Amino acid sequence: MKIEKENLQGSEKGNKKKITSKQVVAMAGVILLVLMYVLTLVMAVIDNSASGRFFMLSLGCTLVIPVIIFIYSWMYGRLTDTKAIGDPDSPTEEANQPEQ
Repeated sequence: MKIEKENLQGSEKGNKKKITSKQVVAMAGVILLVLMYVLTLVMAVIDNSASGRFFMLSLGCTLVIPVIIFIYSWMYGRLTDTKAIGDPDSPTEEANQPEQ
């Protein structure tokens, strides 16, 4: 039983995943959008005169923030010479893929 526990603990240590900068930026974007929505809701409930502006700002951020995150991911992939999500497949990669 003791050996199994040691093996289990050893495998848990080896399974730790490294958090990438893309994940950090994506989570920051999610948190920013959620805070923006909460602020808009609070302003609407309080019936502040600026609640219409906060709503328009929330709509704009809903479109702009994901685009900025995508551009960051794409540029990071380009600068580090890794395959980014927006990169087209190269002809050699297309030739190596099995046909469906």
